[in-house]
Order: sequence, then C-alpha cells, then structure tokens
Amino acid sequence: MTDSPSEPSGGGAAPDRGMPPGAPRWVKVSGAVALAVVVLFLVLHLTGSGMGPGMHGGH
Repeated sequence: MTDSPSEPSGGGAAPDRGMPPGAPRWVKVSGAVALAVVVLFLVLHLTGSGMGPGMHGGH
C-alpha cells in the first residue's frame, strides 16, 4: 500500500483546473440587450424626454 488514493496521479484523471468555460451565447445576448435598455432609459430620463404621463402631450 505505497500508493495514496488521496493524491491525484498524473494519469489525467484530474480535470484541468484552468479557466472555467465561458458563458453561453444566449446569456451574453440577454445581458447586452438588458444593458442597452438600461442605457436607453437613463439617456431618456436625463435628457428630460423620459417616459411618463407628459410623454404624449403636445407641449
């Protein structure tokens, strides 16, 4: 019993501990769309032409 089972051998049994896999494409697209909506909302709000009851008024 010279082999220790708690020590991973160099035989490739242990998974690679490098970078985790990237996010799926749908997650990236959803995040980009959400970010675009937030930026659009902020721009409309800060310019004063935001979305509200007075938006459709002919002032």
